[in-house]
Amino acid sequence: MRQTKKERLHSLTCNDKTNQVEYWFSPSPLGFCFQSLSAVQIHFEENMAASLVGGALLSATLQVVFDRLASPEVVDYLRGKRLNDELINNLKTVLSAVNAVLDDAEEKQITNPNVKQWLDELEDASLDADDLLDEIATDALQSKLEAGSGTSNTSKSIINFFSNSLNIYDRKMKNKLEEILKRLKFLEERIYVLGLIKGVGEKPLPRPPTTSLIEEDEVYGRDGDKEAIIKLLIDDGRSTKVSVIPIVGMGGVGKTTLAQLVYNHDQVKEHFGFKAWICVSEEFDIYKVTKTILCAVTKSHSYDNIDLDSLQNKLKEVLMGQKYLIVLDDVWNENYVNWENMSRPFKHGAQGSKILVTTRNESVAKIMQTVPAYYLVHLKDEDCWQLFAKLAFHNEDFAAHPALEIIGRKIVKKCKGLPLAVKTLGGLLRSTVNVEEWEKILASEIWHLSGNESNILPALRLSYHHLPSHLKRCFAFCAIFPEDHIFRKHDLVLLWMAENFLQQSTRNKRMEDVGDEYFNELVSRSFFQRSNRGEEYFVMHDLIHDLARHVSRNNCLTLADGNSEEVLMVKVRHLAIARFDSISEAACLRTLLPTHRFSFDYSSDEVVNHAILKSRCLRVLSLYGCRKLKRLPESIGEQRHLRHLDLSMTSIERLPESTRCQDI
Repeated sequence: MRQTKKERLHSLTCNDKTNQVEYWFSPSPLGFCFQSLSAVQIHFEENMAASLVGGALLSATLQVVFDRLASPEVVDYLRGKRLNDELINNLKTVLSAVNAVLDDAEEKQITNPNVKQWLDELEDASLDADDLLDEIATDALQSKLEAGSGTSNTSKSIINFFSNSLNIYDRKMKNKLEEILKRLKFLEERIYVLGLIKGVGEKPLPRPPTTSLIEEDEVYGRDGDKEAIIKLLIDDGRSTKVSVIPIVGMGGVGKTTLAQLVYNHDQVKEHFGFKAWICVSEEFDIYKVTKTILCAVTKSHSYDNIDLDSLQNKLKEVLMGQKYLIVLDDVWNENYVNWENMSRPFKHGAQGSKILVTTRNESVAKIMQTVPAYYLVHLKDEDCWQLFAKLAFHNEDFAAHPALEIIGRKIVKKCKGLPLAVKTLGGLLRSTVNVEEWEKILASEIWHLSGNESNILPALRLSYHHLPSHLKRCFAFCAIFPEDHIFRKHDLVLLWMAENFLQQSTRNKRMEDVGDEYFNELVSRSFFQRSNRGEEYFVMHDLIHDLARHVSRNNCLTLADGNSEEVLMVKVRHLAIARFDSISEAACLRTLLPTHRFSFDYSSDEVVNHAILKSRCLRVLSLYGCRKLKRLPESIGEQRHLRHLDLSMTSIERLPESTRCQDI
């Protein structure tokens, strides 16, 4: 039945065991349903016709493959095709073996290029396996429907229905499975050559311990923040006897520096009876932290052979009735019980006692805080320049080197308000007047600097290391966005859904809600930041975006200039492009997006159709802004993996017959 363009947007929801999918039907004369495009999100606009902390990134992908291999539909379907159990069992065994060493491999790849190559090859094989099994799962579902057995089909009926001999397609599918198994077995054999260890993951180099000492003349742009924190510290009129004040911000933004500034301020020194500075870092050891605080406040180190109970009682006695300031720097603990157990002695201090906490995780702040967290933002460009100039020229005048000042200001812009980046690059150029060296730093990516040269990579990789594997995959996918790209939560969640990145822990939870949880977690860990455009809009800091590109290992790519050679050099899976003729032979694409609103403005039917024919593994296809596009090819119905199709701002009024469902 035809619909007029003025009719309101209708929405339907369809659920199966693996996907919850929303269909948007445009108020245009479409009147369609889906056959091969099962589980697809399609967008039109009104005016269109005008688990595991530190888990390896790859483990989430392997888990998807495991789940598909174990699903009754796929197992019964393969048996119906007379594929023996040995092939499937061998695949599971090999996948288990490589999965066991992923944590070790992910960390060793940083210093060992052979391990990185192993991971790249494993990712290719895993994604190819996922493509094939996804196709098999689609075939299984479609075969059930065609058999007329409905959703209550038994395994026996499926096996009987497919008891015929293997046809050409079945043999081809079997050959593909055997080829993937061969590739995975080869990778399994290399585990021992590379020295990868089961169940072991080398942690990134720990952050050096911090102290309360600071050179105040090397701090710029934090006067307002300093005054705000001091005001919170000296306010004794709060309802709670002991207040916990968190300072929250991304790695390298200057949380520790701000804490050092207020800790050493004369007004703060006079206000508190005594102070203690404790660098907590990653390991939240209650015994160790309690002992460190006790040693600091008693000026004694004679507590080596005392148990936790004795330590806490002694600390309680020392703090009783005293107005104190304790700084807990670099806290990662997200366990409320751990914090509650450790904080019991603190509650016996005098009214006005304060605990100042620095953390890059909003969840940590919520566990500990008694007052709203203080969110530390980036430095202004001019403050960054003052810091850079001081470090790079060691207080000398830049006026004698005008060419270097021009380059230096461009370098500072690159740091996007992150003091740690400014310090790193300023330190590298310290007292160097060679223009070529400055231009080299300007042209280089920070991630290409060695660990000895840069503290930025370890600082930000630490945040990434602490992500569960399912969040690592969602974060790495964001490398597909151009720098400074502003995005909405809802839009990104839909893309994650289409890519099958979301793990549904309970059957009653909508996938959109799972995606919201993932997104909010990445916001709380400072990977995403709210844009000044509004509450719904978010952006990534440039260095966080660079981190996403670094960890995605070229699986995600943005080609703003239309250069196709780079695509040919990598097996890119997720691509944002400025022109459709840029995709060339990138046949493994799972995602194809425009780089900006009107990237595809002048793309013709022929160019778009050619691109669709080239890419057979697409999960996400956005044709947004193809205003000259009037039709899609019949081959769109053969896109067996496609789940998200955006036709907003196109001239399409009707989809091809291949997308129509048969009456079932």
